[in-house]
Amino acid sequence: METWILITIAAAFLQNIRSVLQKHLKGVMGTTGATFVRFGFGVPFALCFVALLAFGLDYPVPRLNPAFAGWVTLAALAQIAGQALLIQMFSHRNFTVGTAYSRTEPAQAALFGLIFLGDRVSAGTLVAIAISLVGVILISVARAATGASALLRSVFSRTAALGLASGTMFGIAAVGYRAASLSLAGPNFMMQAAVTLLSAIILQTVIMLVWMALRAPGELGRIRAAWKISALVGLVGASASFGWFMAMTLQTAAAVKALAQVEMIFTFASSVLVFREHVNRLEIAGCILIVAGILVLVLV
Repeated sequence: METWILITIAAAFLQNIRSVLQKHLKGVMGTTGATFVRFGFGVPFALCFVALLAFGLDYPVPRLNPAFAGWVTLAALAQIAGQALLIQMFSHRNFTVGTAYSRTEPAQAALFGLIFLGDRVSAGTLVAIAISLVGVILISVARAATGASALLRSVFSRTAALGLASGTMFGIAAVGYRAASLSLAGPNFMMQAAVTLLSAIILQTVIMLVWMALRAPGELGRIRAAWKISALVGLVGASASFGWFMAMTLQTAAAVKALAQVEMIFTFASSVLVFREHVNRLEIAGCILIVAGILVLVLV
């Protein structure tokens, strides 16, 4: 099995754990604070990744360049914007539909990869993206009052627009991080990914610190009070991001994001095995389609 596939699956598993931990944090702090910890508390661990590769494995640290700075800045801002749109969407009554539309990220990443980097995806990859996308949408709407027909009727709704815009931002971010890592041109995919992660996460931390200081200063105290669980979120989140960046250095962002839909399977398994939640037919069908899409991606 190819290296990028193993790394992506591991990253998706870690991201699922990070999401569970962040949901716990939502009970002790606001959305802004819970979002910040994935960046701010991830900085020390991102720095450790670079130090380990540089001093432990003796890999040279690549020289930064203007192209790298531009791509990292674009990707970091797009990621923050995508998260903000996702959060804004949750305030709408039919946010489940918007969430389904936000999952168009792999398809949008394929388009942006072609436009910005000339990345071409095979017909098999496009088929895999389409199959997995249908599966994700089914799971997204399975427990809501809305169904497939409502999803189609909502194409021109505000919630759908927010969801699509969120997917667009995340798609741009994925392609931007791949472009940034590739622009370093060495010494290897691990160091390129580590330096890209460290640069992006520092920028995002500074931006969010300024935002909180101006708009939500009370969050800083709540973050300090929950520093132990926040540190764990930072570790898991930084490790997951390191995995994403390594995978996207080795493979197109579209293929990585398509395989990353396996995170929905991990989330689904957690809800069933840990929380003993009821399973309905749409969720089962969605899981089957996601697995089918992944098999097409990996085997074709």
